[in-house]
Amino acid sequence: MPSGNFDINELKRRMQGATQSLKHELGGLRTGRASASMLEPVQVEAYGSHMPLNQLATVSVPEPRLLSVQVWDKSMVKAVEKAIVDSNLGLSPATEGQVLRLRIPELNQERRKELVKVAHKYAEAAKVAVRHVRRDGLDTLKKLEKGSEISEDDEKRLASDVQKATDSMIAEIDQMLAGKEKEILTV
Repeated sequence: MPSGNFDINELKRRMQGATQSLKHELGGLRTGRASASMLEPVQVEAYGSHMPLNQLATVSVPEPRLLSVQVWDKSMVKAVEKAIVDSNLGLSPATEGQVLRLRIPELNQERRKELVKVAHKYAEAAKVAVRHVRRDGLDTLKKLEKGSEISEDDEKRLASDVQKATDSMIAEIDQMLAGKEKEILTV
């Protein structure tokens, strides 16, 4: 099978990366119970760059509806607090020295709808990432065809394979979103 420098499996792997990222982000949207993974998407402006919260603090779950964030560097407490507030997770830290306590609010209908909107935003970002990979793949195919490395028929067939892979990933993303939406909305 002539393919020049084109590998459909590499494209699929990159698309799968977008769905893995979405799975990770959706896992951070909790439905009323405290979980250390809730804070995984939080990025803190620290030491001149953006860093994941878990590189600056220890997150623990002392009670089912409480998170405790132990910041290692005293000078980073304010930055961590700001990052948590700005993260759209609906959490307000109560700061005691280097420890931030986060009460997980009971989910009311309004908060559930907010979480669904956040989930939709994450899903849309994943779809955009998949479409970018598709575009890269189609561009590569066009270049290979122009450079006579593959025939026009091969280009069309491979482009069809790229579209099938894209459709499959988008469907998987929609399925993940629907599952999370149901989890958030069911009381």
